[in-house]
Amino acid sequence: MPTPPLHAARERALHAVPRPRRRTMILALLLLACASPAGGVAAQSTVRAGTAIPPEGVGAVASRRGMVVSVSDIASDIGASVLARGGNAVDAAVATAFALAVTHPSAGNIGGGGFMVVRMANGEATTFDFREKAPLSATPTMMLDPDGSIAYARTDSGWLAPGVPGTVRGMELAHRKLGKLPWRDVVLPAAQLARRGFPLSRALAEELNRELKTTFAPFPASVATYGRAGGQPWRAGDRLRLPDLARSLRAIADSGADAFYTGWIADSIAEQMRAHGGAITRRDLAEYQAVERAPLRGAYLGHEIVAMGPPSSGGVVLIETLNQLEALTAERFARTSSDWLHLRIEAARRAYLDRARYLGDPDFGAVPVERLTSRAYADSLARSIDPDRASSSVTLGGALVAPTEPTETTHYSVVDAAGNAVAVTYTLEGGYGSGVVVRGAGFLLNNEMGDFNKKPGYTSTRGDIGTPPNVIAPGKRMLSSMTPTIVARNGELLLVTGSPGGRTIPNTVIDVVLGVVAFRLPLRAAVDAPRVHHQWLPDEVRYEEGAIPADARAELEGMGHVLRGTPTRSQGDAHSIWYDAKTRTSYGVNDRRSPDSKASAPTK
Repeated sequence: MPTPPLHAARERALHAVPRPRRRTMILALLLLACASPAGGVAAQSTVRAGTAIPPEGVGAVASRRGMVVSVSDIASDIGASVLARGGNAVDAAVATAFALAVTHPSAGNIGGGGFMVVRMANGEATTFDFREKAPLSATPTMMLDPDGSIAYARTDSGWLAPGVPGTVRGMELAHRKLGKLPWRDVVLPAAQLARRGFPLSRALAEELNRELKTTFAPFPASVATYGRAGGQPWRAGDRLRLPDLARSLRAIADSGADAFYTGWIADSIAEQMRAHGGAITRRDLAEYQAVERAPLRGAYLGHEIVAMGPPSSGGVVLIETLNQLEALTAERFARTSSDWLHLRIEAARRAYLDRARYLGDPDFGAVPVERLTSRAYADSLARSIDPDRASSSVTLGGALVAPTEPTETTHYSVVDAAGNAVAVTYTLEGGYGSGVVVRGAGFLLNNEMGDFNKKPGYTSTRGDIGTPPNVIAPGKRMLSSMTPTIVARNGELLLVTGSPGGRTIPNTVIDVVLGVVAFRLPLRAAVDAPRVHHQWLPDEVRYEEGAIPADARAELEGMGHVLRGTPTRSQGDAHSIWYDAKTRTSYGVNDRRSPDSKASAPTK
C-alpha cells in the first residue's frame, strides 16, 4: 500500500495533466506503489486518515438491543423476538432461518443449504458450511442426455435436480456450538407460524399464482401445498397455512436435526425419491454432515473482512477484487467516474476468471485460496490492467466460459446487544428450487445439482463450463457464489452484509462494502446505490439504472467495454446492519429492492 505522501503526489499528478494521459499515469504510479517498502499487509493495521464513517440514522432502524434484517417482515420479527427473550445472534439467526422457510418459499428453506459467517464481540470468528452435496450415486455425466448434450430441464426441476439438503444440520451445528437458548425455543416459532398461517403480501400472492401455473404444475404435492382451495388465485391478505411444513418443523424442534436426516422425514424423502426416479437415498441423508470451517480473512483500507471460503466462491472473489482496487489506489476516483468504474470492472473480471479456473469443494481437491487472496497476487493482476482499454475476457481465460446462475437466494443479517454478529446466505438455488414439495412433509427441495459443471471437459460460449474443480462427484458440494460478509474496523464490528443474486452476489456485496469503506456513505445510501456487475463472461457490464452516468458511459464504451443497463434496480437484496461500537447501537437497513423486507429490533 502506498504511503500517504505517495497518495497526494499521485492525485496532484493526475489532475495536472490532460485527461487522455491520466489513465496512463495510473499504471506508472501503481508500479511505484507496488515497489514501495511501505506496501504489504502490515500497512493495513489502522484505518486511513479521512475514512471515518458518518453516524447512521436516516433511513435506518436503530437499537441497542440488537437487530435482524431479512427479506421477510414476519421472519425478521421472529428473529428479533428471540433476541428480546435473551437469545444471542446465533439463536436469532437460527429462528430467522426456520421462519423464512415458512414465509419466503422461493428461497427460505429446510430443503436447501448455504453458509453462515459468525463474528463474536471479542473478535473471534468462524463459519458454518451447510451447502448441499451430490448424492452418493451421482456421476460426472448424470446430467447428460444419451447423445452427450446437457439435459438442462433435468437440472432445473424434478426429482434428479436436488442435492442432499444441508440447512437443518447446519443450523443445528451452529446452535450447538454457539447458541444460548434451548433448540426447541428457537425452532418452535416457525412451526407455530406454519400451523396458524400468515397473510400474503401482494408480491407473494402474485408470485405463488405464477408458480402454480409453471414450476409447481407438474407436481401434485406442490400444487396441493401452495394452491388456494378451489383453485382460485391468491389475493393480498389471504392466509396461507402450511400444516405439513408445521408438522416437519415441530418434529425438528422436538427431536433435533435427526428428525430430518434419520427419522420419518428422511423416510418420506427417500421413499418419494425411489418412486419418482430421484437419486437421494436414506443413506445420503443419514451421512450428511455440516462443517465448521475457518473464516476467510482479508483487509481493505485498514478494515478487516471476514468472509466465507470454498465451496463458496464469494469470499475469494470479494477479497481478490478489493485487493486489486487497493493496489490501484482506485478509491481516489469519484464513485461514478469512468476512471473508477474501469478499474472496478477490470478487477472483478480477473477475480471471476479465477473463480471459474480454480474454485470448488476443498474436500475434493486443493484450492489455492491463500495465493488468490494474497497481496502479491493482487499486485500482479493490477499490473495486467491496461488503464486505457478494456481487457478481453476470452483472451484472459482462453476457452473457459462462465455459466449463468439463477438468482433466487436470500440473505439476512443479525447483531445482538453484545455485538455478536451473524451473516447467513442460503438458498434452494432457482426460485422455488426443483418445484418438488415432499408429500406429507410440506417443504420444497432444491435444484442445486445444476450448480455443478455438468459436462466434464466441455466449455462453450453459450455458457457451459467443464473445468475439473466443480465437476459432479459423489458426496461433493457444488460451487456457490454466496457471500455472507462481516467487516470490522480497529477490532470492532462495523458491517454485516450479503445478498442473493446468483453470480451477481459477490459484486453486490463488493459495492456495499465499497460504499461504506471506500466512499464513506451512510449504510442506507450504500444499500440504495445502483450496482454494477461483470462476471468475466459473458464479456459485458450489467448495471442498474443510475450506476453509470452518460459521460462515463461514453468513455467506457470508447475504451471497449460493452454496457448493458437495466431500467430498474433489481441486482441483489443486501439486507445489512451498520454497528456503532462506541454506543453499541445497531442500525438495520433493509434493501428496498425487496418489498416485504424489514429491519426488526427487539421490543420490551
